[in-house]
Amino acid sequence: MSTHTIKASTLAEIIAAGGTVIDVRTPAEFKSAHVVGAALQPLDRLDAAAYCQSKGTNTAVYILCQSGKRASIAAEQLTAAGHIQAIVVEGGTLAAIDAGLDIAYGKRAISIERQVRIAAGLLVFCGTLAGVFLHSACLIVPGFVGAGLAFSGLTDTCGMAMALGKCPWNQ
Repeated sequence: MSTHTIKASTLAEIIAAGGTVIDVRTPAEFKSAHVVGAALQPLDRLDAAAYCQSKGTNTAVYILCQSGKRASIAAEQLTAAGHIQAIVVEGGTLAAIDAGLDIAYGKRAISIERQVRIAAGLLVFCGTLAGVFLHSACLIVPGFVGAGLAFSGLTDTCGMAMALGKCPWNQ
């Protein structure tokens, strides 16, 4: 099943016409910058069946995230729950900014993707140092991170991103 998409540049017309736009990023990412008129609906808290029951399945819902990946996941979940018009905004909030849409800016937050890179890099670096200078058993840490990254790439899911999304600074 293919995901329906629209260009970010058409989002202004949709919002002006009263269209439903949801942003599935974390609350901290949403607070840092979001399209005016978009409602926050974090992906990790999206109950697709409940959403379909409360909002209906026929009204188009336009979904954004940072760049498009999480929006596609949300669209797949809504479609699986019976929604027939779950539409992904190509390129997400970054594309909306580039298209000149009205953006509300707040306190800057580090994106989940960047937090994953920072955490994985630090775990590999510290685990390697500990393995060299303390005990070779510590080398299991970078090995575990490498396996996690490979799993993430193969399955297109990221456990570290899900865990970081629940951290207090991302709420």
